[in-house]
Amino acid sequence: MEENKKTIINRLAAVKSKSGKSCSQIAEQTGLTNVYVAQLLRRQAQLKPDTAPKLRAALPELPEDLLQEMMRPPMRSYDPNLIQDPCVYRLNEAVMHFGESIKGNYQ
Repeated sequence: MEENKKTIINRLAAVKSKSGKSCSQIAEQTGLTNVYVAQLLRRQAQLKPDTAPKLRAALPELPEDLLQEMMRPPMRSYDPNLIQDPCVYRLNEAVMHFGESIKGNYQ
């Protein structure tokens, strides 16, 4: 598949939209978490071969080429503007403030 990440993500979003299902509904049908489903549909995670049939059942309109693309290593990236989103900013702030304690370096 020679498509770029944005095109692939748009195609995956169209399949999800056409299904009328939320990530939570797809997660329930596949036994995955809703966040993992969102990661799969944004190509931030790799679809495992044993999960592919479950995803195909939940999204029957998912074409074979996209299903195969989802099983390739993820196309992770970072949008530097994402930190401006209030939810992401607060999550990052929490990690910065409490990271050492969460990590367990406190003795």
